[in-house]
Amino acid sequence: MGTDIDRAGRPVGRRSRLVVTAGCALALTVAAVSACAGEQEPEPRPEQYSGSVRGDVTTVERDDLESRFADAGLEGTFVLYDADSRVSTVVDVEQAAVRQVPASTFKIPNTLIGLQTGAVADVDEVLPYGGEPQPVEEWERDMGLRDAFPVSNVPVYQELARRVGHEPMAAWVDRLDYGNREIGGADAVDRFWLEGPLEISAQEQTEFLSLLARKELPVDTAHQEALHEIALVEETRDYRLYAKSGWGADADPAPGWWVGWVQSGSDLHTFALRVEIEEDADAELREPLARDLLAELEVLPPEAA
Repeated sequence: MGTDIDRAGRPVGRRSRLVVTAGCALALTVAAVSACAGEQEPEPRPEQYSGSVRGDVTTVERDDLESRFADAGLEGTFVLYDADSRVSTVVDVEQAAVRQVPASTFKIPNTLIGLQTGAVADVDEVLPYGGEPQPVEEWERDMGLRDAFPVSNVPVYQELARRVGHEPMAAWVDRLDYGNREIGGADAVDRFWLEGPLEISAQEQTEFLSLLARKELPVDTAHQEALHEIALVEETRDYRLYAKSGWGADADPAPGWWVGWVQSGSDLHTFALRVEIEEDADAELREPLARDLLAELEVLPPEAA
């Protein structure tokens, strides 16, 4: 959730599975699965599904769900990662591997890095926004990360990045294996996730988030728990939904993100939606489209779509 801004500065407010092993080559096709030594035959699946293997992650393509993007008038990709079975269900597998700027979804690792390096004591330590007029009124006040995260307060998180510093930031982005791990020079320390050179794919987003959801990143557990707390957007008796939006309005094409994870009992699914924002109104469609896909894939109940 959270607040993104348009280009004019206005706020805008069932699975199929292939049973394979890690020994197959990257980009193994469905037809070639049975050729791998010691492989089991793939389970039957509807004809519209196809799949591949990347390392030990099986990818199931759902071309039939591309109509959901067309109905919304959007182009993009969606990845749902089952952390237990290590199966990724993907809409447009080629686009799922394309890297683009993370925009405000980088507030997830930025929060962790800020806490881990001691640039901020906790998510409630107040950071200054700088006093300059902002395109979003909510950003025009000093606030802690607990408040800054859900409203995507850019100047507060830029202040956090400057406090971390260029070298520690570069080291931690590399250690977290985040996207292409490139943050540029020291002069870009407060905007490399907005303008580049940092980029990440939808597939990489889901794998990074699976480690965070399980508190398995090389960051203190307490800091990962703090991130969980501020990223929680919905909780019911049956599931907890964590999410963060992003809009790379300064990039071309301009990616619109909605990423996160759903915890339901012992089941964990991470997800990443990325669409191309061509008109400002497209940004409003990210969350509804992602929820629709999560409900279609039976990760969220229909009423949550």
